[in-house]
Amino acid sequence: MKYQKLENQEADWKWKYLIKKYREGENITRYEERSLQKNIVEKLFTCHNKPALIETWVESHMSPNLKVKLDQAIRARRKRFFNAEKQTTKKKSIDLEYTVWLRLAKYSRKMKMTLSETINYIIDERETKTLYQDQISMMKASIKELLQK
Repeated sequence: MKYQKLENQEADWKWKYLIKKYREGENITRYEERSLQKNIVEKLFTCHNKPALIETWVESHMSPNLKVKLDQAIRARRKRFFNAEKQTTKKKSIDLEYTVWLRLAKYSRKMKMTLSETINYIIDERETKTLYQDQISMMKASIKELLQK
């Protein structure tokens, strides 16, 4: 396994995930009866900051439909958590207007590059162009000086 499991942290993530789903109106329990669901969810609310109780609740009362989704969410959260520790692996984001993103995506496909590689390529090209323009203007100025003498 690539990422270490931290039991206390993952129990907290599970609790937050389940509470979020409950507040969105999903049935997070394996029970159909509304009053029973409410009582069981209230037990989950009292389990906050008690990892052992959260794990017990998940094993006993969680809806089987949520098992895979919860595991995927925890796996993704674990990956983001450990990747965020290093500056190089931490994900960054930028806001682009749709038209800009569309042009960049088309250019990326044309160049057979990722969006990040394409942005790097465009920046490198721009820097190189500026460098050459500076060199040419210096050469023109020196030629002008020579011709004036």
